[in-house]
Amino acid sequence: MSGFIQKCGGYVILDGGFATELERHGADLNDPLWSAKCLIDSPHLVRRVHQDYLDAGANIISTASYQATIQGFEAKGFSKEEAEALLRKSVEIACEAREIYYDRCTKDSWDFMEGGRNLRRPILVAASVGSYGAYLADGSEYSGNYGDAVTLDTLKEFHRRRVQILANSGADLIAFETIPNKLEAKAYAELLEEEGIEIPAWFSFNSKDGTNVVSGDPIAECVSIADSCKQVVAVGINCTPPRYIHGLITSIRKLTSKPVLIYPNSGEMYDGQTKQWVKSSGDVSVDEDFVTYIGKWREAGASLFGGCCRTTPKTIRGISRALSVSDKN
Repeated sequence: MSGFIQKCGGYVILDGGFATELERHGADLNDPLWSAKCLIDSPHLVRRVHQDYLDAGANIISTASYQATIQGFEAKGFSKEEAEALLRKSVEIACEAREIYYDRCTKDSWDFMEGGRNLRRPILVAASVGSYGAYLADGSEYSGNYGDAVTLDTLKEFHRRRVQILANSGADLIAFETIPNKLEAKAYAELLEEEGIEIPAWFSFNSKDGTNVVSGDPIAECVSIADSCKQVVAVGINCTPPRYIHGLITSIRKLTSKPVLIYPNSGEMYDGQTKQWVKSSGDVSVDEDFVTYIGKWREAGASLFGGCCRTTPKTIRGISRALSVSDKN
């Protein structure tokens, strides 16, 4: 990852919120499959959202597989083979979007520049893996409370086939996102080792207070699991209010020498019961003030920057411009 960061000019732009953008383009996501539903009925919208983020400056786009699980597809009546094909399809669509983008850049071959960055830039596809709680679709990815019946082995077996497929799908890396507890981080680390996964991965946790992940497990214990896993090439925080990010970057930098990635949410909190986003006090407005933090987050030691829930291509374009300006200063 360090080599890729250097190739991108010292920092990497990630994409932003996916489901919100799909809804903006007309998708109905009122379904346990959430954004993964579009892999079945609206793949063109998934491709469109990827292209919007590439146009905004993203160096890494994440697939629409966050909520895509074999178990979830089977519950909707798909066979195991059809479910596995849909997982592969999530990567194929992202790769197609990258190729379309590159073809367009080639046609505009006068080296069009935006924000000081050449549009023919390095782009990676990250296969997104959401937590067990995301599959449950009950908001437990925001609490990490799976109950005593869910063990390390439960989680490993739940994720195993999905990780195998995504690792061999043509993606450049695997993004383990919104990890809510230490147990699931351990399950991922052991799976990567047991399955001999060769493509790199990142671990991204979500925090409710800037000190612990949402389950209450200390962030230090979670980061140490990621740090000790050789396949993990970056560690960070996503789907966390912007006000906690600076302190979390500082904490993570003390615990690992691996690059730090951050992609906060808009500052709103998700209510798993009402399935609504609730505005919390004391946070920033998404598109205007969110990006003013970017320079400070870079100074604190983060290298990869993007947005999570409720952020948009406009947010990502703002991040790209803010980093470009900080480079010139």
